[in-house]
Amino acid sequence: MSNDDKLIDLNAERDKRIHDVHEKRLQEVRNAFEQALPLGKTRKKGKNKPKKR
Repeated sequence: MSNDDKLIDLNAERDKRIHDVHEKRLQEVRNAFEQALPLGKTRKKGKNKPKKR
């Protein structure tokens, strides 16, 4: 049978497609959170003198 080269593993292809769909949805959620709660760039805090009590 020379047809074996053309066989496609449908289960593997389905898994890839589902993974892509989930990855796309996850990226959309990440972008939405990033817009709603921007992290901003963190600033380095300088060393402060200890406060007197």
